[in-house]
Amino acid sequence: MAKKGGLFGLSSSAKTGNGSPKRKAVYRVFERHQEIMKRRKSDEANESGFTLIELLIVIVVLGILAAIVVFSLTGVSGQSKAAACTSDGKTVEIAADAYQAYTGNYPTSSAVLLTTYLHSWPNSPSYTISLTGTTVDVNTGVATSYAYTDPTNGCASL
Repeated sequence: MAKKGGLFGLSSSAKTGNGSPKRKAVYRVFERHQEIMKRRKSDEANESGFTLIELLIVIVVLGILAAIVVFSLTGVSGQSKAAACTSDGKTVEIAADAYQAYTGNYPTSSAVLLTTYLHSWPNSPSYTISLTGTTVDVNTGVATSYAYTDPTNGCASL
């Protein structure tokens, strides 16, 4: 059986476009295959990418970093509650001292301070601030009120 000529039995008419559509399609596939093989050999197409293991390692490392951040921020939020409580207590104390400096007496209720010395009374779900005589007290949910500066029972206990 004689060969029909050309590579893979393709005649010169298939190469030039004078042959059947089936032969043209086979020739295009063959040319594409040759282009791909040339590119592979010449390293034009660098197969750069990440393996599955590399991606999993990155995901695990990011998960560990996220856990560290979450747990470190938990302590910061507790410190911020105590700092806000101390700040609110100091604000009420300064307002009471300003009232005393102006009138000569300490305020008898918090309403007296709201008109001139405070824009609003400190309000928080974690603690309540009260004014008794010459002392600014904080109640953190325990039955007894303590001075806001008390290191064990005041704002520091939040």
